[in-house]
Amino acid sequence: MAERYDCHYCKESLFGKKYVLRDENPYCVKCYESLYSNTCEECKKPIGCNNRDLSYKDRHWHDDCFHCFKCHHSLVDKPFSTKDEQLLCTECYSNEYSSKCFECKKAIMPGSRKMEHKGNSWHETCFTCQRCQQPIGTKSFIPKDNNNYCVPCYEKQFALQCVHCKKPITTGGVTFHDQPWHKDCFLCTGCKEQLSGQRFTSRDDFPYCLNCFCNLYAKKCAECTTPISGMRKITTVEPLQWHNDCFNCKKCLVSLVGRGFLTERDDILCPDCGKDI
Repeated sequence: MAERYDCHYCKESLFGKKYVLRDENPYCVKCYESLYSNTCEECKKPIGCNNRDLSYKDRHWHDDCFHCFKCHHSLVDKPFSTKDEQLLCTECYSNEYSSKCFECKKAIMPGSRKMEHKGNSWHETCFTCQRCQQPIGTKSFIPKDNNNYCVPCYEKQFALQCVHCKKPITTGGVTFHDQPWHKDCFLCTGCKEQLSGQRFTSRDDFPYCLNCFCNLYAKKCAECTTPISGMRKITTVEPLQWHNDCFNCKKCLVSLVGRGFLTERDDILCPDCGKDI
């Protein structure tokens, strides 16, 4: 006599019937679906043994129920996205939620590369230089009047040119006699030190630092022979000049500022020392 082969749950014979094994135990189709089948998220019906069970994050659907929430097109074997637990095809998700390209106004598809600047987004191929129309990509660029320019095009079209080296000034710069200079090009005519950020003067339209100007053009003190600049008080006895602290009697060295004095050739003397002249 043949051994019986019954459903593990209802104990009915499985002879000549379809059955499903679970944990090495046989179940008739009806018991298996009742006990173990997943419920479809869409239609809320069990997903039977004869149906394909599509799952995503512990949720399950019949083949025919696995479709886009907006357009209802099937998502079987197609890419999709989710929003608020709703399934959406790529196109519907992009139209509804993806950022729009600032240039062409079309949706930027999920997964595609986009460029962003100051809250706006572009397709990579739409983010181009206004002048040469070439994609900017990850290269440096300069925005102007709601347009973007690659650095070479911006320099050609907008940047001032340094009067010294004739190259574009892209950052900073110095204006001297209404002409633009790079900071690195604006140098003292005498010592060639950079003048940007310090006091300077000019002679015959050439810039000089104060030290060079004083050494080259300022009058010299008749006593110490160093340049006389506007930083110190002076005493003048034409054609000579003295620093006030150098304007002393040649013999006794008393200060003669604001006092009477006598001269002997290039020397100055107080009245007492000058009695013997």
